[in-house]
Amino acid sequence: MIRAAVIGLGRWGRNHVRAVQAPGDVPASGALRFTRAVVQTPEKSQAFADEHGLELGTDFAAVLADPAIDAVVLATPNSRHPGEVIACARAGKSVLCEKPLALTLAQAREAVAACVDHAVVLTVGQDKRRWPSMDALADVVASGALGPLLHAEGHFSNENTRNFQTSWRELPEEAPAASLTGTGIHVLDAFIRMFGPLDTVLAQQLVLAPAPAIQDTLSLLLRFHQPLSAVLCGVRSTPLFWRAHVFGRDGSAEAIGEHELVLRRSGAPLERRMFGPVSALRLQLESFAAAVNDNASSPSPAHWPIAPQQLLATVAAVEAVATALREGSVVRAAAV
Repeated sequence: MIRAAVIGLGRWGRNHVRAVQAPGDVPASGALRFTRAVVQTPEKSQAFADEHGLELGTDFAAVLADPAIDAVVLATPNSRHPGEVIACARAGKSVLCEKPLALTLAQAREAVAACVDHAVVLTVGQDKRRWPSMDALADVVASGALGPLLHAEGHFSNENTRNFQTSWRELPEEAPAASLTGTGIHVLDAFIRMFGPLDTVLAQQLVLAPAPAIQDTLSLLLRFHQPLSAVLCGVRSTPLFWRAHVFGRDGSAEAIGEHELVLRRSGAPLERRMFGPVSALRLQLESFAAAVNDNASSPSPAHWPIAPQQLLATVAAVEAVATALREGSVVRAAAV
C-alpha cells in the first residue's frame, strides 16, 4: 500500500482522494491511500479531511520530511508545479503532478532530471489516457489497421468556467496557452502518445466574453514530425464534449467521449464499440502506485506510467501554442 499526501484540496485534489477512498458503498483501493493533505486554509477543508481520514496541515516541507509518506500528488496552481516536483524528488518522494507538468520546456526538463537523479517516479495527471475509448483508439492506431496515418482531429469542451470557476486558472501567467493549458492538454497528450512530438502549430483564440464568465473558442492547426496534420479545437463554455479522430489511408477510428469508439474501414461496415464505466482517476492512481512499487526494486524511468520524452513533448507543445497565440504566426515546437 502506497501512503500518499495530496497538496491542495480544491475540487481536483478532492477528486483524487475520493477516487481511492470514497466512503459508503465504494471499496477503498488496496494500492494507494491518502493519509496527509496540505492546504492554505485548513478551516475550509477540515470536514473533508475528517471524512476521509486525512491529517491536515499547511506545511509542505513537513510532509516531505515524513518517512511515513511514500508519494505526493500535486493539485496546485500550474506555475508551482516544477518547483514542487523538484522538492519532492530531493526528498525521495515519487510524485504525480497535475497537468501541466510545467509551462516551459526548460522547467519541465529540470523537473524530469530531478526525478531521474533522485530515482523517484514522476507522472502527470493525464487521466483521460485511462478512458476505455482512448485506450482502444491508441491500440487501433498502434496496430496499423488504419494504414499509413494521414490526419487527426480533436475537440474538447466543458462548462468548467461556468460551474467550477477558480480565479487563478484564468490568469495569463497560469494559463498562457488559454484553455489548452488545463483542459485541451488532454487531447494534445493523446496525440503525442499516438503520433510523437509536435513540429509546428498555428493558433487562434476568439474571446467572446472575459473572465469570470469566459466564452471563447480555440483553434489549432498542427503538424507532427511523423509527418501528419491535425486540427484541435475547443469551445470552453459549451456542454461537455470530447472527440479524437484519427484518419489513415485504409480507415479511421474515432473516440467519442469516454465510452465509444467508431471504426470506419475500407470495404467493411461501420463498427461501433461501447465500453462500460471506469474511474479513470482511480486507474491512474493505481498505475502510479504500481510504478512506485516496481521502481523501489529497480529504479528507472522505464517504470514511469508516461515516458519522460512524452512528458517533455507535451510541455514543448503547450509552450509552442502559447507562443503562437501571442505572436499570431506559425511556431515550431522545441525539440525534446
